[in-house]
Amino acid sequence: MNTVFRQRILESINNPTLQAALDANTERRLKGRAAAFESIPDWRERRQRAHRIRGQVIDHLDEYLDRFIDRNEANGVIVHRAGDAAQAIQIILNIARQISARLFAKSKSMVSEEIGLNHALEIEGYKVVETDLGEYIVQLRHERPSHIITPAAHLRRGQVGQLFHEVLGVPYTEDIPTLTATARRVLREVFLTADVGLGGVNFGVAGTGGICVVSNEGNARMVATLPRVHIALMGMERLVPELDDLALMLSLLARSATGQKISVYTQILHKPLAGQTRHLIVLDNSRSRVRNSPLRESLYCIRCGACLNACPVFRELSGHAYIGRDGSIAPYPGPIGSVISPGLLGENYVHLAQASSLCGACRDACPVDIDLPKLLTRVRAGESPSPRPLRGCYARRGVRGERGAGLSPSTKLFLKIFTRLATHPRLFAASQKFAALGTSLLAPASAWVRLPAFTGWGYSKDLPRFAGKTFRDRWQKVEGTSGPSAPRPAVHPDMQTPVQQVEMNEVERFTTELTSLGGHVIATSDPTQGIIDLLKARGIDKIHLEPDLLDEDRLRDAGIEFTPNTDPGIRAGVTRALCGLADTGSILVAEGAGNPLHASLLPEIHVAVLRKSDILPSLPPAMMIPQVAGADAAVFITGPSRTADIEMTLTIGVHGPREIHVFVDDSISR
Repeated sequence: MNTVFRQRILESINNPTLQAALDANTERRLKGRAAAFESIPDWRERRQRAHRIRGQVIDHLDEYLDRFIDRNEANGVIVHRAGDAAQAIQIILNIARQISARLFAKSKSMVSEEIGLNHALEIEGYKVVETDLGEYIVQLRHERPSHIITPAAHLRRGQVGQLFHEVLGVPYTEDIPTLTATARRVLREVFLTADVGLGGVNFGVAGTGGICVVSNEGNARMVATLPRVHIALMGMERLVPELDDLALMLSLLARSATGQKISVYTQILHKPLAGQTRHLIVLDNSRSRVRNSPLRESLYCIRCGACLNACPVFRELSGHAYIGRDGSIAPYPGPIGSVISPGLLGENYVHLAQASSLCGACRDACPVDIDLPKLLTRVRAGESPSPRPLRGCYARRGVRGERGAGLSPSTKLFLKIFTRLATHPRLFAASQKFAALGTSLLAPASAWVRLPAFTGWGYSKDLPRFAGKTFRDRWQKVEGTSGPSAPRPAVHPDMQTPVQQVEMNEVERFTTELTSLGGHVIATSDPTQGIIDLLKARGIDKIHLEPDLLDEDRLRDAGIEFTPNTDPGIRAGVTRALCGLADTGSILVAEGAGNPLHASLLPEIHVAVLRKSDILPSLPPAMMIPQVAGADAAVFITGPSRTADIEMTLTIGVHGPREIHVFVDDSISR
């Protein structure tokens, strides 16, 4: 194992502040994930379906890419193919120069971390501002994200408070809502003045050309809707065939990533908005090589980060411990990163695969059932695709990299000896007795034995003290008296009792779900009057209103001014909801006359009118609504904007609305 890597491991383990931050992040992530999956008893079947879909896409990637690109070009999107990081960066620089851009508002994108985009743009004189709260924090600290989902998971609130005090000049505080409000205030100006909005893509839909971006804070929506130029950066493998396949992936993604049934904002973009230009950059950057290698299954990954939270090694180290031979932090850490980073970026990160116990927790957590232990052993065996030409014996054998990648020569010798012993029963039995005798002499009072440092294991790994008697000896003594013939304990009766589900109709389910997320649901037969009462109670006399939605004469009589135009100073926006989702408490808003996407995003308060008959049971039937594929853009909104980027503490109201009120109109039918 690389010496620099070993040193970073020891630093991480011995850092009490880091350990406290990691413990808090892990515990809450795992509990949230478990609770979220309880709501879909068929999650195992969904997981297998997702695995098959991802496999189908990777098997026929060229066909799906051609279809996806054709649909995007028909939708008015300018599509670029980038073979590597340098080409992708050059495409973005060319776009910026063409429009004389200076300021980039950027939402979270792991692909941009992979290609070192921020640094490349800054060298050319452009200002790039990360707008996700966690990404913004690590950018101010001049660090890389330490987690795929929670970039600042390695930090405590006091560190963030001191950072904001020193860099932003605000009074020191450890109050997380105050820190979040500070970021909201600073970044609001960035959204409104940026020349370019740049973000990633969670999924591309080959059948419609849609790009799907999920977020909780609202910054990804801001980046995609407010600047006059939007650039979407996408790894070429991030495709699903159709919208119903997207619904399946979304049902697994948020539950695995953040413990939510669905993210606050799930936006699907098809065409550039009015007055906007959209560029889509489809990046290869060694993905084609990985696809044709023993690591091809790693391309199934949907970037949920669940394997990081499950991994006992990552939970002690954090992402910043995953460093290359040159000391650079790997863009992708944890179990999946230990496969993807060497797969995409080469031998500099090949030793990361040694930082795994191969316990299988990562595979159990993966929502698309990637066999990560198998892939990690393949990297260890030197089967990762090398970006350099093969030479010598490896070229003759057809091996794609160095066997025993990341291991010291002494460790390789040790493993060869172990292999010889373990594959011969008599030798293995004798070695057990010898090992037990040796360790009792070397460490008679210790329950653990540290291997010599020269093997590479002694730096960071201990082995349990060998038992006085081997399993074989114990088995021979007890065989025939107990063991296999011992009766199994009876199953507790409670475990055989099915859980009784409380039945609710779809309106009740919708209300329960949205209310649990901090939203407000008001049943009414007169939405206009209900909204007037709400506005009067809040002292609001001007709103952003979607046309032909409310009785405008009554609004005027009540002294409420309204406009369909975007105005960042307006406190409330009123839109129609095309449908509601009973199982998640979501509503669907689509772009159209009066800029409803802006009305649902910029004001502090979002008010939506939803017909009772338009509440659907779940996401799949909602994906079939014509406006999802037919509108320039559509978004599923699930509660007010939120974040948990600082110490996993939930804070309501980030870049999007702090409040959402849904008036369910039961006076009309479909």
